[in-house]
Amino acid sequence: MPHTLFIADLHLSAGRPDITAAFLRFMAEEAPKADALYVLGDLFEFSIGDDEQSSLNRRVASAFRDCGVPVFFIHGNRDFMVGRRFAREAGLTLLPEHQVIDLYGEPTLIMHGDTLCTDDAGYQRYRRITRLGWLQWLFLRLPLKKRLGIADGIRGKSAEAKQDKSITIMDVNQGEVARQMRKAGVRRLIHGHTHRPAIHRFDLHGQPVQRIVLGDWYTQGSVLVVTPETETLQGLSLGENR
Repeated sequence: MPHTLFIADLHLSAGRPDITAAFLRFMAEEAPKADALYVLGDLFEFSIGDDEQSSLNRRVASAFRDCGVPVFFIHGNRDFMVGRRFAREAGLTLLPEHQVIDLYGEPTLIMHGDTLCTDDAGYQRYRRITRLGWLQWLFLRLPLKKRLGIADGIRGKSAEAKQDKSITIMDVNQGEVARQMRKAGVRRLIHGHTHRPAIHRFDLHGQPVQRIVLGDWYTQGSVLVVTPETETLQGLSLGENR
């Protein structure tokens, strides 16, 4: 049956070989059967530039390149430094942060989802700063070892900041969800980022709409399977190889 796959928030890193193994199995066994694969951000725990030619990065690029189906990528808050070089090596298409696609006749808005979390003012300030083109240009000209150190520091500060924030603040703002869906003219939104997999159904201006949230891969894989008739969130085992 025709179907399209969506994944997000894998946070691949050398420290979690079980997630990498599950991802590589998924790419070898499930992705080739699909019409297309969409990766909606935070594929990597952190990206410091395409010149980081680690074993992990090469294996991931190879998995995308060899899967035999179109792969599309939207940056997340952890891997926004993934660039054109990696895209070429992986054979994937980079998309803007908000994109409307035709999903079996249903216009569908896809994104990472962090732009929906407007109640988290501190994060939104951080996001605006880190997306500055001139700052990214300077960052990429630092030695690789220095960039790795900066990335480790940001990860630590991010974990500390989350401890002091309520779950509500870190979730999406429903008003922003409605605004983005109205702006895009869609009845379906698919995103990740919040790590709260669910299919939310509600009314928007008297029309039934849905917001589908992808899960993270920390304890199990999370895949959205969309067919012309159905949308299903599926879990994948990470296996034993941690």
